[in-house]
Amino acid sequence: MPGKVERITEVPKLPPRRREGHKGEYGRVLVVGGSRGMVGAVALTANAALRGGAGLVTFAAPETVQLTIAALCPCATSLPLSCDESGLLGPESVREMLDVAKQCDVLAVGPGSAVGVGQQNLVLAALQQQRCVVLDADGLNNLAHLDEWWARRNCPVILTPHPGEFSRLTGKDIAQIQSDREGAVLSAMGEWTAQCTPESPPFICVLKGAGTIVSDTKRLYVNQTGNPGMASGGSGDVLTGLIAALLGQGLEPFEAASLGVHLHGRAGDLAAQQLSEASLIASDILGFLPQAMIEVVE
Repeated sequence: MPGKVERITEVPKLPPRRREGHKGEYGRVLVVGGSRGMVGAVALTANAALRGGAGLVTFAAPETVQLTIAALCPCATSLPLSCDESGLLGPESVREMLDVAKQCDVLAVGPGSAVGVGQQNLVLAALQQQRCVVLDADGLNNLAHLDEWWARRNCPVILTPHPGEFSRLTGKDIAQIQSDREGAVLSAMGEWTAQCTPESPPFICVLKGAGTIVSDTKRLYVNQTGNPGMASGGSGDVLTGLIAALLGQGLEPFEAASLGVHLHGRAGDLAAQQLSEASLIASDILGFLPQAMIEVVE
């Protein structure tokens, strides 16, 4: 268990943009995921990265679904990942992803990817490159199959699990996690960062839910925005893209995660005010992000 933890109550602001600014200044985000039956997840993540301010967004998805996803996010470019005859990710997919990653600032890995050996290879390759990785959804479920993954990373990483995914990563019962959410995060982070040094890349955990928790073991932020209407499929994909966009704009990982969960919840609150909590869906959160973003620009 880490020592004394500083409680953070304020979220950072975004600086105003230079009049001479261009898209290359505001971050290049690569979203990696998608599979048959889950094409919407990548589209939500890519669109959230764009709405969150990223200058350029590319998604990499299996070639079997790449064109379908592309139709859902026309402002993003895309890369088809090679598949074998059975439609599963082929061995070339790792090289293909890494080639594109070299041109990007941030990777958002896992939305809608399904679980399998090919996906686990992509997750491990993402962790072993240098750029910051936001790992969510099936990225986390694949991570749980990798032995001592926390010791194999070379990059800054932000994990964004819901309690079920956190349970798979830690082996703890969901009820136990929910009974002491802060303690569960700090305990897990203490184990995962036990061998880290001051020179180690940043490591952040975002435990989603009512009062989403963000911690890097030294700091802890508990989010105050959001509502039960956001408990809807795809909501987490929007958060993943939003955090990736904030990283691309120069925020350090803890700040990007904290501001991301605040903005995500605020957009959900704005949506619920007009649409009701019962009717809220993930794309509504995406639609109200611009209004929420206005409030945090200096």
